[in-house]
Amino acid sequence: MPRPSLFRHLRDILLLPFTVTVIVPYLIINSTDHFIPDTLFLKIFAILFALTGVALLFYTITLFGLFGNGTLAPWDPTQKLVVLGPYRYVRNPMISGVFFILIGETLFFHSTSIAIWAVLFFFINTTYFILVEEPSLEDRFGDEYRQYKKHVGRWIPRVTPYKS
Repeated sequence: MPRPSLFRHLRDILLLPFTVTVIVPYLIINSTDHFIPDTLFLKIFAILFALTGVALLFYTITLFGLFGNGTLAPWDPTQKLVVLGPYRYVRNPMISGVFFILIGETLFFHSTSIAIWAVLFFFINTTYFILVEEPSLEDRFGDEYRQYKKHVGRWIPRVTPYKS
């Protein structure tokens, strides 16, 4: 199967992580919502944390396109199980990247509204993975995925890289 087009990747990025990290925070941020301190150190830390999330997000999207022959979207899934880069340590580094971006925004804008959205996003994804994505991956990739799932945590990274 051919690699997904750049258009498909951009469409899925705009529909999913862009909506989660830009549109929703823009809509929910409240100018009176300032319970987190506003310091220069925290702003710098927030920027670095968010940039780490952006790097992780785009690295994992690239892996999906180059090695998985799919996109990040559930309607255009990978055709091969991707167990490279950060996927050797944790099963959901792409979502971790989005979560890092949301935490960076929480700290930068010192917004409890975005913090609540980040926690809600995490729980929605955890539920989705348990009920939908993991069973789908087991159906598509069989024992290869079951072995991977057995040895690599959903959210807590391994100390050493997984070798299939």
